[in-house]
Amino acid sequence: MRLTPATVEREYEWVRARDDIVVDLINDARSDLEAIFETEVASVDAEQYRQEVDAVFADGDLAVNVAALVAILRELDVQDDYPGFVIDELLGRRLAGMIAGNQPFSLLCEATFHYADIHHHPENGDAGSDDLDAALAAGFQTRLPGWDWTEAESPFAVASSRQ
Repeated sequence: MRLTPATVEREYEWVRARDDIVVDLINDARSDLEAIFETEVASVDAEQYRQEVDAVFADGDLAVNVAALVAILRELDVQDDYPGFVIDELLGRRLAGMIAGNQPFSLLCEATFHYADIHHHPENGDAGSDDLDAALAAGFQTRLPGWDWTEAESPFAVASSRQ
């Protein structure tokens, strides 16, 4: 695989156009997690998703890595799937974490990735396709607003008067 600015742009367009599948996965996961954690979580629309895709790919250092993982997962298939399921899981988790951002978001989205992955089974059956969709859903749902605890300052932040 050769990564060029054109490659990154092509993967950006593909991820952005995937809103019809990813937004549904985001909202399904949020709805389920809302019930499990007894909280309210705002749903996401296609425009919010596309704006966040734009933000991820506007950061060139992040964009090249996200594009590489997307391209690999789009092409990944393993004969008899099971022996290779570790690599698609690994790549999917890493992609989700990259999209979500720093800790604790990257760790939280890896848990959401697993949840989305076991609930999503695309028709083409390639080893990487379900993990790719799950990674996009988990990463972007974590980045996007809607969770109450992410809307306010953390009560654990230490204010320092040192100069």
